[in-house]
Amino acid sequence: MFPGIDGFHWTAAHVIFLSLFFAVVMTIVATVVSAVRRTARDFQTKRAIDFCWKADFAELPEPERRCRHELAGRVMSRTCDNAFDCRQCSKYSQFAVLPARGTVHSLGLDYPEDRFYHRGHTWVKLEEGGILTVGLDALAEHVIGQADSIKMPAIGSDIEINETAWRMKKNGNEIRVRAPIEGKVVGIGGPTDGWYLKISPRLSAQNPALLRHLLRGPEVYGWVSRELERLQVELREPNTPPSLADGGVLMPGLMDAVPEADWDSVLAETFLEV
Repeated sequence: MFPGIDGFHWTAAHVIFLSLFFAVVMTIVATVVSAVRRTARDFQTKRAIDFCWKADFAELPEPERRCRHELAGRVMSRTCDNAFDCRQCSKYSQFAVLPARGTVHSLGLDYPEDRFYHRGHTWVKLEEGGILTVGLDALAEHVIGQADSIKMPAIGSDIEINETAWRMKKNGNEIRVRAPIEGKVVGIGGPTDGWYLKISPRLSAQNPALLRHLLRGPEVYGWVSRELERLQVELREPNTPPSLADGGVLMPGLMDAVPEADWDSVLAETFLEV
């Protein structure tokens, strides 16, 4: 049926067949090329990042997807169905007006009340001029200890919420820290500075929805308490030292203190990479 094959002779049927065949081939090629271009374009936009984050969120264990209002004791039980984005939640106002009944107590970790907290274990502080300072929270610092290497984004680069803000390596493990907010990077720090990023947010600092998706007050204590319980279970391996010191205070440098633990799983759940 194709030219070049022994016995082939041009007929009207051959012309029609080959025309249809190559039309189908060109259609398939054009469709594939268009799909590749759309995919490449999407991966440079917020839509692709949102898609990836929502897919990751759906894979988180249910205890890790508890609503902030449950953590604060405003409701008895509720699983977040909005990928932790309270700015887009139609029920946020309904629950936010309820009194918080969660217990605020010392956890042996420093969680200053002038900051907002992302569940990927970063904090955000609103500075003068509307700039946001971003750092690792106390639990993350205690888990990692001193990182072996850190890879930061470039000043001037744009960051989307929940994408990888910076990367760290510790004992051969890669840690991808999620961005708690979207905007443009205007400053780079590190462990010795006490912060990692300064971001000019996309929304105005006066916008009430700017930090609405982040935890604060009783929500923080409810969340961190559960995170400590999770670590206790995950690190309670035979023939290893306890993960908490006497009095329930988290040990610093857990990755060095308990090197034989399943750190792939622990870090995945801690930094929402499951």
